[in-house]
Amino acid sequence: MKLTKDLMLGMYEKMLRIRYFENKAIDLFAAQKIPGFVHLYIGEEAIAAGVCACLGDQDYITSTHRGHGHLIAKGGDLKMMMAELFGRADGYCKGKGGSMHIADSNLGILGANGIVGAGMPIAAGAAFACHYRGNDAVSVCFFGDASSNRGTFHEAINLAATFKLPAIFICENNLYGISNRQSNHMSISDVSDRARAYGIPGVTVDGNDVVAVHEAALEAVARARRGDGPSLLEFKTWRQRGHFEGDPQTYKDPAEQKAWLAKDPLPHTEKQIIDLGYLDKAGIKALQKKVQAEVEEAITFAENSPQPDPSDLLRDVYAA
Repeated sequence: MKLTKDLMLGMYEKMLRIRYFENKAIDLFAAQKIPGFVHLYIGEEAIAAGVCACLGDQDYITSTHRGHGHLIAKGGDLKMMMAELFGRADGYCKGKGGSMHIADSNLGILGANGIVGAGMPIAAGAAFACHYRGNDAVSVCFFGDASSNRGTFHEAINLAATFKLPAIFICENNLYGISNRQSNHMSISDVSDRARAYGIPGVTVDGNDVVAVHEAALEAVARARRGDGPSLLEFKTWRQRGHFEGDPQTYKDPAEQKAWLAKDPLPHTEKQIIDLGYLDKAGIKALQKKVQAEVEEAITFAENSPQPDPSDLLRDVYAA
């Protein structure tokens, strides 16, 4: 893979947008400006950025309850996302969806989903549509390690493998399903081993290295586009916050938390950029300020957006 300057800086900028968006969500949730719960993506930014850099608007993604990162990496509008978190009328779902149910069909974002494992059959269905239409679009499903224990995982992959559908299944293995460590709910260390049962490629990659993520995703996307069927990619990573904002994380080993924080994907990517000569430290600071300003603009937009009108409660909920 040719690691061009535009590609590298593009992935890094997406990672910054995710990190700053999520950091602001922490403060806004604490200030009770965001209703409901938020499940933050901090620490996992390299996965969404590296995978979505392989995709175009014609390609589909399905997301999870921890979906802000996927939406931003696929090109989601920060202002509309923030307004949706605020429950305002200018949000993606006009304030009806909140953090866990943002969708944008124009960008191929088939929606975040509050139901564990629910995105898998949706992604398989989108992949079938791509196959049926005969185009070269692909469908990407993001999910967590614990989701791979659900029937939807096995049904979706079996269907995709049987019909050689253009699907890529992305396991973001942050080692915990809520507060339950992976070793307590499955007998294998690598979720990618489950690919063997369906006769498809399965690989495990460092999910905190955006270059490694992109290389693995690029190969899987190319395989899907040429009609060779699905792949299962597992990216090992770590969520730096709790399962939900407010989770005390008493189940985490402090030493392990410290070790993973030292592997934070953003400083790692910054070092790669500097080593490649694409930006110096001043250039990185300038890019950080640019993205911070974008996130602040999104907050202002959300705060100025009107509350939904009660008369619109059932609008867009039922099909005519």
